[in-house]
Amino acid sequence: MKLFCRLVFAALLFAGASTFGCELCAIYSADSARGTSSSGFLVSVAEQFTAYNTTQFDGEEVPFPDPDFLDNSITHIVPTYNFSPRFGLSLNIPVIYNSFERTDVRYFPPPRLPVFETERGSEFGLGDMALVARGTVWQLDKMDYAISLNLLAGVKFPTGDSSRIQDEVDQARLFASLLPPGSPHDPLGHSQSALHQDMLALGSGSWDGVFGVTLNTRWKRWFFNSQFQYYLRTEADDFEFGDDILVSGGPGRYLVVHDEWTLGLQFNAFYETEARDKILGVKSDNTGMTAWYVGPQLALTWGEHVAVNAGADFPLSIANNGLQTVPDFRAHGGISFRF
Repeated sequence: MKLFCRLVFAALLFAGASTFGCELCAIYSADSARGTSSSGFLVSVAEQFTAYNTTQFDGEEVPFPDPDFLDNSITHIVPTYNFSPRFGLSLNIPVIYNSFERTDVRYFPPPRLPVFETERGSEFGLGDMALVARGTVWQLDKMDYAISLNLLAGVKFPTGDSSRIQDEVDQARLFASLLPPGSPHDPLGHSQSALHQDMLALGSGSWDGVFGVTLNTRWKRWFFNSQFQYYLRTEADDFEFGDDILVSGGPGRYLVVHDEWTLGLQFNAFYETEARDKILGVKSDNTGMTAWYVGPQLALTWGEHVAVNAGADFPLSIANNGLQTVPDFRAHGGISFRF
């Protein structure tokens, strides 16, 4: 799904526990070595898989005998350099693989008539890269407790292939040309598919702003991590994705605290709202949604330089506009190395 969300996820990976011989010392070391509290170079690799197999119309599931589907996999390679404990710069490099099937109406210039077309295939390639700066505005690290408040801001570059979005716009133009002049219509009115082409595009074609706030707290074995993210979308080639707001977080606890490694479990809640997309300057009522997810996440630290985590998100509710294919679940994991 969104590039900045995955960047923040990678930046929050634990980065290692010390070999001190007391429980609180190990917790303190794991908490303070996340990669945002020390200077130096950090590389994270994160993977997210999302299965879109459910078709919904205005928030209600619609049964189809042969529904459209999308299996989306995004690998994020995130090199980060912390110039100081309070300032760092990260580059998010996403590699995307989509396996899908969709059936839709295909329009052509007159006199050719529209036809139904089923497309099965895959898309693979570089997505839109993003450069994000982190600034720590408040940090307190003690043996028993810790608090860290970070601000993030950056820019997403149009490095991914956006040809499918351009094709969507071309289809919207052809459909509009077949209607009587001035006829009101949804810009995606030409599409009969629940899986829109913008979901298959590797890039948006636009330069977008990414902004966020993270708050991480710990008291002895307990911790609470939370994030707020905002994506400011811009128009490119007569298509503009709707702005996104994401809020996530939840409590966790260190289950195992060893001299050389720690294991933590966190319960996450995730809220996301996407505004409607604009095509040819008009908002489409077949785009945009508000969703709630919950799920667990495990975090393992080993030594002072390696961390691994894994988790899953399951939808509690997805209120979408119009006809859309929505997620059944998301699985994610990652590994980070601090040099």
